Amino acid sequence: MSQLRLKYPNLSPAAYSGLIACKNALENSTLGAELTELVYLRVSQINGCAFCLEMHSSALRKKSVPQATLDALAGWQVSERFTDRERAALLWAESVTQLSAQQTDDVLYRKVKAHFSDEEMSDLTIAVALMNAFNRVAVSLRQ
Repeated sequence: MSQLRLKYPNLSPAAYSGLIACKNALENSTLGAELTELVYLRVSQINGCAFCLEMHSSALRKKSVPQATLDALAGWQVSERFTDRERAALLWAESVTQLSAQQTDDVLYRKVKAHFSDEEMSDLTIAVALMNAFNRVAVSLRQ
């Protein structure tokens, strides 16, 4: 990995603490830790954040997610390893992460929303946004 360009947690402690507080709050979400980590990992794959890829794949292995499932994540659309709920979360994660290429129109929203409560849909969207924020900081400042 490249050398860290700036020690951003030290330089922007209040802002960085806010990101960590958001992450900690999402740990209590009814989405479940495994699904949240799966979403974090997929977003990190899309954004090419090596640090986050290692962190979230390791966390999922500790939760006993099979390596074959992690290996299939980039191809979740055609893999039989994912539940309908996981597929919905991953679809939303990709759509929110790639807003300029994919839209979150009403048809897509209703398709995803069928698997989540209002609170979970809110938490899922915030989790995707949070991981995008972490990825963008880590990639640009070389975590």
